[in-house]
Parts: sequence; structure tokens; C-alpha cells
Amino acid sequence: MQSEVMFAGFGGQGILLIGKILAHTAMEEGHEVAWIPSYGPEMRGGTAYCMVVISDRPIGSPIIRNPLHLVAMNRPSLEKFAPMVKSGGVIFINSSLIDIDSGRDDVDELVVPVVDIAKSIGNVRAANIVALASFVARSGVVGLDRLRACVKAEFAQKEKLIPINMKAIEAGSKAAQPG
Repeated sequence: MQSEVMFAGFGGQGILLIGKILAHTAMEEGHEVAWIPSYGPEMRGGTAYCMVVISDRPIGSPIIRNPLHLVAMNRPSLEKFAPMVKSGGVIFINSSLIDIDSGRDDVDELVVPVVDIAKSIGNVRAANIVALASFVARSGVVGLDRLRACVKAEFAQKEKLIPINMKAIEAGSKAAQPG
């Protein structure tokens, strides 16, 4: 079984970080993993995206034209990449910044106001972790307990950020629940 996840948004949203955390989590679970970052020369404000490939067997190529899942943090990313997502995948939409849907009825569309949720828990910069946790809770590509451990490891050098990111994981996973 192989899952491909594209994370996309603009520079400064923590797109590459959440891709790296997902890849680390999958690796800790014993999966084969590829993480391919890409960003424009602008860095902050420019387009940033990354592909994470998770598999139970060796990965033939980390370059994927049609990912199974998409986490879109801004409207240009949704418009560009949603048509490429395989049928049956999850398309995550950050409704704090995106006011349209994917236009797809063959995917599981998950719409979450991650910026608003991050503000409500006390730090808007945790929006990316809210998005990651919400996507993981809905897709099941990795386990939430392992995700928590990997987020703690990622922020080990900045321990004061761990509590807010744990709140972000809880809020994000709760937002992924139907109803």
C-alpha cells in the first residue's frame, strides 16, 4: 500500500515542516518514506509545496503526478493541485483562507478553519500543526500517538512550543471528526 500526500501553500505557513513531520512519523512507524520539498525563490509569500510518499515497500520514484491526498493551505494551491488528486483521496481545505471547495465529488473533502482554530488555542503559528493533525485524523496515514511523539521531538530544542503544538494536535484531530 502506498499513500502520497501533497502539502501546498505559501512560504511562511510551515508547509515543508509539516511534510517533514509526517515523513518522520511514517518512518518511525516502520514505513518506507520519501520527502521532496519544493519552494519558489521568494521563500516567504511564494509558493511552497512538498510531497510525502509513504509505502510498505521500497518506493520506485518519489515524483508523483497524481497524489492520493492534498493538504491545501491557500486558494492558489487548491486550484492548482485539487484536479490532480486521485479519486478516493482526502482533500484538506484551510477554510480560514480558502472560500471555495475542491469541485470534486469523488474525494473526501475536509474543510477546517485552521487559522481560526490556532488563534483560539493561543498561537496563530500553530495553524500548520492543526492542519496536519486534522488531515492525519481523517486519512489515517499515520497514528496520532506517533504524530504527537514526533512533534515533541521536532520541537525538543524549543520546549516552550511543545504545549501549544499538543493543543494544536488535539484541536486539529477534533476538527476532523464528522458533525
